[in-house]
Amino acid sequence: MFPAPDSSQPLIVLGLSGAVSHDPSAALYVDGKLVAAAEEERFLRDKHAKNRMPYEAAKFCLAHAGINPADVTAVAIPFAPISLASAARWHYARRYAYAPDRSLDAILTGNRRYWRYKKRIEWCLIQLGFDIKKTEIVPVEHHLAHAASAYLCSGFKEKTAILGIDGKGEYATTFFGWGENGQIHKIKEFFDPDSLGGLYGALTEYLGFDMLDGEFKVMGMAPYGDPDRYDFSRLAKFENGKLVINTDYVNVIGFRRYKEKGRGYYFSPRLVEWLGPKREGDEVDEPYIHYAASIQALFEKLSLEMMDYYLGDIIRETGRIAFAGGCALNVKLNQKIIARPEVKELYVQPAASDAGTAVGAAAYVSQQGGAAVEKMEHVYLGPEYANEDVIAALARFEREHDMTIDWEKIEAGEVPQKIAQMLADGHPVAWFQGRMEFGPRALGGRSILGCPSVTGVADRINAQIKFRERWRPFCPSMLDSVGSRMFKIDHPAPFMTFTFEVNDEWKTRVPEVVHHDGTSRAQVLKREFNPRYYDLMLELEKLTGNGVVLNTSLNRRGEPMICSPADALNMFFGSDLRYLIMQDVLVKKEIQAVS
Repeated sequence: MFPAPDSSQPLIVLGLSGAVSHDPSAALYVDGKLVAAAEEERFLRDKHAKNRMPYEAAKFCLAHAGINPADVTAVAIPFAPISLASAARWHYARRYAYAPDRSLDAILTGNRRYWRYKKRIEWCLIQLGFDIKKTEIVPVEHHLAHAASAYLCSGFKEKTAILGIDGKGEYATTFFGWGENGQIHKIKEFFDPDSLGGLYGALTEYLGFDMLDGEFKVMGMAPYGDPDRYDFSRLAKFENGKLVINTDYVNVIGFRRYKEKGRGYYFSPRLVEWLGPKREGDEVDEPYIHYAASIQALFEKLSLEMMDYYLGDIIRETGRIAFAGGCALNVKLNQKIIARPEVKELYVQPAASDAGTAVGAAAYVSQQGGAAVEKMEHVYLGPEYANEDVIAALARFEREHDMTIDWEKIEAGEVPQKIAQMLADGHPVAWFQGRMEFGPRALGGRSILGCPSVTGVADRINAQIKFRERWRPFCPSMLDSVGSRMFKIDHPAPFMTFTFEVNDEWKTRVPEVVHHDGTSRAQVLKREFNPRYYDLMLELEKLTGNGVVLNTSLNRRGEPMICSPADALNMFFGSDLRYLIMQDVLVKKEIQAVS
């Protein structure tokens, strides 16, 4: 690993993801401190920004930190060449022998994707003003980047079990290891097509949702079904330390794929013969709710079996787990993990999916370069806009749409009280404050808020504002004084990466944020990380007795989370929202009654 060119100069590492054709992002570390991170989709307004490079995200990170390209010590990328001597490429070739073109490609040109990605990164860097001849690009294996994003950002000082589960990176799909003294040690990896993330993604497609996005919907649908109604064990098994996915049904390529309307899916016609037609529409209907419950149950069972087999001794020794990869966002699995008596704390990387590999790769290179990485305690790492920016955006919107917008500027200290009163009166409010969140969860930077004790507010937000499936649940943000009283397990939850079983009293106090199965996916907030959001909940507690707010991302169905004031205004005037607070500026509109 490189040394800093001059020990008197800061170690600056820019991480750039996008290696696997989706969720490109950028993250910037300066002497081990994460100063900025953002996802490209937010700037392009294209969810997941497929087949794009993180140009705008990187441009923001550098500008925010006031860093010129020439000042960057290294660029870290979460994708690396894999040796032909490794087991990965041979495993892929053997398991995909039914598709000889793919099989031979893994052996003969198995790093083609890496070289193609590196060229695209170089192009991106040139556009940003980097001198490629003087820029050190450091490749980090994809799952090592995931592992680093979890372990190095966890703040754990003790020996820590590290778990990574996702679709796939170069070839690996699953990572087991441990961390100590800032170093990561690999125990075992599984390789494509033996992927629990791929299995879950294939069933996500079968259930009528898009892979990479609809997995959350499957997880939300599962509590409505009976996991024992159908036996899904034929799809995958874990025995004698090996995970084997049944590629007669799922994780298929080439001619084995089920095709419909010119599109190929990651499941086979044989799956359709067994389970019936692929699901269509937005309703939670039978038998598909039971299929969702069954795949969730199988996913949990196999994940826990694998974790016990490879990491059980370490977990019993230390009680600490760091978890990343797209499957780390499966909050139901995480609930099962933290319920185990031997687990003291589970840290889930808040941007656990591939967007977070920009953080992981940069953190890994920073750590190896001698700059110890700080604990990642919040995700407010994106752009921020002042009142003047908001007012300028309002003026532009008025000119472009030939309209007059009703807005007022509120005294800064009065914002939490005024918005809390609107919420208590039953009004959803769009909340645009401070720096944008990094990762998939709205955590009080770009949120739609509601009062969780107001009957019907969740249905209203789903139908009239988010325009999404009516059965989708909503999550609570809460004061740090509430979590231990509302939930049956007391565990840190700053990032909405866990569900908790809700105590009976609170099920009736805040019913709009309790899911069908009696759980909630929660954010438990400390004031130091978002004072204004915390104070809003304090004011709501004075009005309702509950220091809890319904919180969902500020976007409509199929769109990325809002980034700028212009984005917020477009969404506001394209929905039935009546109130939007951007910094200290309150935007209002009257909803015309339907005759």
